[in-house]
Amino acid sequence: MSVTAARVTAARELRRPPVAFAAVAVAALPALYRIDPTTTHVPLCPLHAATGLWCPLCGATRAVHALLHADLPAALHDNALLVVSAPLLALLWWRWLCACRAATPGPRGPSGQSGLRGPDDEVRTSRPLPRSLVWGFVAVAVAFALARNLPAGSWLAPLTATS
Repeated sequence: MSVTAARVTAARELRRPPVAFAAVAVAALPALYRIDPTTTHVPLCPLHAATGLWCPLCGATRAVHALLHADLPAALHDNALLVVSAPLLALLWWRWLCACRAATPGPRGPSGQSGLRGPDDEVRTSRPLPRSLVWGFVAVAVAFALARNLPAGSWLAPLTATS
């Protein structure tokens, strides 16, 4: 296999994770649209089952179901963090996909070199997300989990007693 063919194969491998993630998410949506998690048994969150505390993801399944049925108030009540962060998460997924696509072959430039970036280029060596963004999101998730478990923030807890 030539060096160019190896790079093309490596570039295709880079694109697989974001595409696979989107495929699984899109494949799950019709089932989640039809199955109502508020009336059907959905396994409890392990943290909630063991401690009775709501984690930042508790109620996310019900929130997505409510969003699919255009019920924004119910979705916000089930998991406000998911609803508010959904556009940001979609944008981050798009950035992930574009970063992977940047490693694919492109048109030849004036120097005659392919648009494919090498292993030392920024696309392959940079972090997918800035560290401050990741830690900021973790801090918001922890604050959300703490708030929804306090009496003053009980309005942030999911609508039903199951997670």
